[in-house]
Amino acid sequence: MDMRYGLGTWMSVLAATPLISLLLLIRFKGLEYVIVHQRWIFVCLFLLPMSAVYDVYYYLRNWVIFKLSSAPKMHEHRVRDIQAQVRKWNADKSQQLMCTGRPGWQTISLRVAKYKKTHRKIFINLVDILDVDTERQVMRVEPLATMGQITATLNPLGWTLPVLPELDDLTVGGLIMGVGIESSSHKYGLFQHVCVSYELVLADGSVVRCSKDENPDLFYAVPWSYGTLGFLVSAEIKIVPAKQFVRLEYKPVHCFDDIYNVFAEESRRGEVNEFVEGLMYSKDTAVIMTGKLTDDAEPDKINSIGNFWKPWFFKHVETFLKTGPAVEYIPLRHYYHRHSRSIFWEIQDIVPFGNHPIFRYLLGWLTPPKVSLLKLTQGEVIRELYEKKHVVQDMLVPLKDMKSSLSCFHKEMELYPLWLCPFDLPSFPGMVHPHGDQDELYVDIGAYGNPKNPAYHHSNTTRRVEEHVRKVNGFQMLYADSYMTREEFREMFDHSLYDKLRKELDCKRAFPEVYDKINKSARH
Repeated sequence: MDMRYGLGTWMSVLAATPLISLLLLIRFKGLEYVIVHQRWIFVCLFLLPMSAVYDVYYYLRNWVIFKLSSAPKMHEHRVRDIQAQVRKWNADKSQQLMCTGRPGWQTISLRVAKYKKTHRKIFINLVDILDVDTERQVMRVEPLATMGQITATLNPLGWTLPVLPELDDLTVGGLIMGVGIESSSHKYGLFQHVCVSYELVLADGSVVRCSKDENPDLFYAVPWSYGTLGFLVSAEIKIVPAKQFVRLEYKPVHCFDDIYNVFAEESRRGEVNEFVEGLMYSKDTAVIMTGKLTDDAEPDKINSIGNFWKPWFFKHVETFLKTGPAVEYIPLRHYYHRHSRSIFWEIQDIVPFGNHPIFRYLLGWLTPPKVSLLKLTQGEVIRELYEKKHVVQDMLVPLKDMKSSLSCFHKEMELYPLWLCPFDLPSFPGMVHPHGDQDELYVDIGAYGNPKNPAYHHSNTTRRVEEHVRKVNGFQMLYADSYMTREEFREMFDHSLYDKLRKELDCKRAFPEVYDKINKSARH
């Protein structure tokens, strides 16, 4: 069995012991308020140290594997093991649908995938970087390799990914089967659009490779399919030359119309801007950031924002609303993971004083707590609170509909900051493509936190936002809670190629549909 699952079980017990005691105290003494509103006590005393142990374990594990084994040879062995599990499922004539054996708490998403309890678990231990081919300008990786691993490997070699989503623990498989985006997406598209090929184990236990030229239908159907066409076992991804720094220009804006005008103008300048991103702090205030790769930096303007004693990035950006436009030079890897330490701005609700200089200097090296461990130890009380009072959503809408969409978010939620990230959406076949036949610029509006609108209701409000997104031919990222009906879901996402592949590959008896993995009842 994969060692990670053994570690997960052990850490579950370790984490649960103090948590159970605390919950018992709450149960008998009526102190539920403490665990709900003072969660920082548990996070600081238990989760931050546990997260550090977790990181040390994976660092040592990867170092041992690198020293004692050949990743490509191990890959072939591991794929054969997955094939054997799938063939045994076939031989057993099991009525259970299949899913990965990775525990739901280990994913970066806040969802709890209870469907795994009734599915046949296929254990997949594929966590390595297999090859970096600088001549072909591609790297080959396994699906559980993380963005943190990839930047640590590529950047010292002078290479990077065209699209490198910012959180360290995001995995290649999640970004392909789900969705991945970054501030370079206005130029290169989504993460799936910089992938060259995929290797999958299908429902019959066979291994197939697909690309634009080889099994193209499958290649275009895999993104957003959430493991319902087969098990991803490797991917080839484009790489591009890297530079030492990102020259980041901060442009504060103080008018709603100007937020759109500046953001849209910079998003359309892909030949000039390598990176474009916006943080919106109220309906009328935002900071639009544009970046360029460079090896030359003004020494007095270098800001290593990834150092643990530095302010959280979103708090640092907010200061430019008062001080005005500015330029900084940020080390490349620090830029890529600029939102990791604060999990965008989610950590301010978990550790409210976490950005205080004393905390940063004394304990900043322990942050952030692992999202997976937060899920593992949150319990039903916290889960219900997050479901009813907390928003974690990304809606992808055409850039031309950005203003109406921001107005919808403000009316329904009144939640800030909002993350604004532009991306080019090619007219490729698959579940997600522009309404017409032409490539189109879209924007990801990311909402994370507690809405200020007193009328906010987790299901009713989300359904109204989903309705707006459907009307403008947009899409909802599927890692978050979706309240759409099956018919509404099929209206939002083009299932024509997906349904064709499901039938050809005999997936109906092997895997659930995407909707059955992401709808509310299946998740919770």
